[in-house]
Amino acid sequence: MHTINLKNSLFIFFAIGIIGCSKDQEESSLTLEQMISNADVVLDNVIACAAKIDKDTSISVFFYPREGATDLRYFETENTIVDKNNFKNYREVKPRLLPVFNGYLNKFEVASSLTEKWVIVSFREDNKIHLSNPIRLKQLTKPTEYLPEKLTINSINEMPKFSWEDGMYQDTKIYFQVISDANNNLFSGTYTFEKQFQYYKLNNVVLNITTATPPELQKNNTYNFTLMAVSEDNWVNLLMEKTFTIEN
Repeated sequence: MHTINLKNSLFIFFAIGIIGCSKDQEESSLTLEQMISNADVVLDNVIACAAKIDKDTSISVFFYPREGATDLRYFETENTIVDKNNFKNYREVKPRLLPVFNGYLNKFEVASSLTEKWVIVSFREDNKIHLSNPIRLKQLTKPTEYLPEKLTINSINEMPKFSWEDGMYQDTKIYFQVISDANNNLFSGTYTFEKQFQYYKLNNVVLNITTATPPELQKNNTYNFTLMAVSEDNWVNLLMEKTFTIEN
């Protein structure tokens, strides 16, 4: 869900892999219904979302591959008119798979098209097939905004506070925050319904993908804050990113 320099790293997350993406993307005759036939399936158990900012020619489908996850796959429908809950409508495509935050997340780089689709990400874990919720691609109707100017950071101590505003889209349901270091290592990954977060306080966190105790942030070190504002159908309405240092 490559080593990325901190400066402009979010743009690189989306841009890297564009060259060759269409060549690397293979189509398969396998449907999702066929893949899960006779398998033990866990629904809605892969954290995933998708985004595309205007400057990019591909769509990034991000997901969180829990430790031990294998057989990572991507399925898509022909269009959005079909029943998103009918797995026979999903056919496997094999786009390029890239690490994000040094592999803490992964992403599929999907060739953009003139048709919006429903997509599902799957992986195997504990001898079961886990599926994401259907993700509604909106690369044409609602391209992801990149508005770091909507983000405010108060970093006067080792527990900085972050707050933000929505962009033009008003249907965001949840916000995903990542704090990482200059080497792109993820320190914390959290979700809130509120448009604010403080490192590392969990009083308003509704979902936490941080697997280890986050380290204390050090004065004069450079860190990065990344935000994704996600709609109910798992499309990223808004992306923000800023670097910061601890002042005291």
